[in-house]
Amino acid sequence: MRYMVIETFTQGARPVYERARDRGRMLPEGLEYVESWVTEGLGGCFQLMETDDPALFDTWTARWADLADFEIVPVLASAEAAAQALG
Repeated sequence: MRYMVIETFTQGARPVYERARDRGRMLPEGLEYVESWVTEGLGGCFQLMETDDPALFDTWTARWADLADFEIVPVLASAEAAAQALG
C-alpha cells in the first residue's frame, strides 16, 4: 500500500536535513521511501512511501517527532482509483 506522508517541520528545515545527513531516513525495515517533494519556503515535505504494515509509521515518526508533525494518508494511483470507481 502507498501512503502520502505530509510532514511539517516544527523547528525549521535545517535540523531535519542535518539529521537526515547524519543518520539517514531512519526507516524501520518494511517501510520504503519512494519519492518526496519539499514545500517552497522549506516548511514541510510530502513523501510517498510504501508498506504492508502501517504500524511501522509509529516507529518511524517517533524518531522524528521532535522535529516534525506528521499526517499519513493512504493513497491510490489514479489508474487504481479509476478502476475502483468504474467497477
